[in-house]
Amino acid sequence: MVSDAELVERAKAGDADALQELVSRHHAAVFRTVLGMLRDDDAAADATQEAFVKALRALQRFRGDSSFKTWIVAIAVNEARGWARKRGRRRETPLDAQPELAGGEQGAADRVVVADEVDRVRGALETLPEKQRMAVSLRIFEGLSFREVGKLIGSTEGAARVNYHHGIKRLRELLG
Repeated sequence: MVSDAELVERAKAGDADALQELVSRHHAAVFRTVLGMLRDDDAAADATQEAFVKALRALQRFRGDSSFKTWIVAIAVNEARGWARKRGRRRETPLDAQPELAGGEQGAADRVVVADEVDRVRGALETLPEKQRMAVSLRIFEGLSFREVGKLIGSTEGAARVNYHHGIKRLRELLG
């Protein structure tokens, strides 16, 4: 498999396929991160698209000091913060919103239990301060290193570890 670094260099040279591969590889992670911040599928889709547009316009300036994934997620986090400010942190949940379930053969009772647990976890994550919520989400759901998490939340690697630790501790208390 071709590395992100090689794809970035090819994309900088004008290779549209390399650019498309970068978007394909990282779109889901960016969307999940933004969705975790905005909690609205439509707003998250728009913010994700705008983040990729901004990143692709700035691709020539990407120096490779961090991984491409860290860079694009950082742009997306900033974009999501802007969207949240624009809409005044108004949070709405569509009535027809359903959590995605792994496996399609679950019975109705199982789906209800899983949906309740997803709601409990989302609710608990909501109560965490932003840096703790981001540290936990980026570490667990995106598999980023503490160094990458630190860059994304605007802190040091050590502070990212502390935010993660306190976030997990609080989640255990809330969900225990």
